[in-house]
Amino acid sequence: MQTRNKVFEDISQLMTNAMGVAQGAKEEAETAMKSLVDRWLADRDFVTREEFDAVRAMAQKAREENAALKARIEALEAR
Repeated sequence: MQTRNKVFEDISQLMTNAMGVAQGAKEEAETAMKSLVDRWLADRDFVTREEFDAVRAMAQKAREENAALKARIEALEAR
C-alpha cells in the first residue's frame, strides 16, 4: 500500500512539474509574439495614438484659426 501511494505522489509531482514547464513555455511564447508584433509595427511606420492625437489637435486649432480669419476678412470686405 505504501508503494502505491509513492507512485501516486511521483505521478502527482511529475504532473505539477509538467504544468510549471507548460506555464513557462506559454509565457515565453507570449513574450516572443509580442516582440515580433512590436517589431512588425515599428517597421511599418505606424504612428502612436499620442502622435495621432497631437496632430489632430493641431489640425483642429488650424481650422478654428482659419474660420476666425475668414470671418474677419469678410467683415473687413463688407465695410
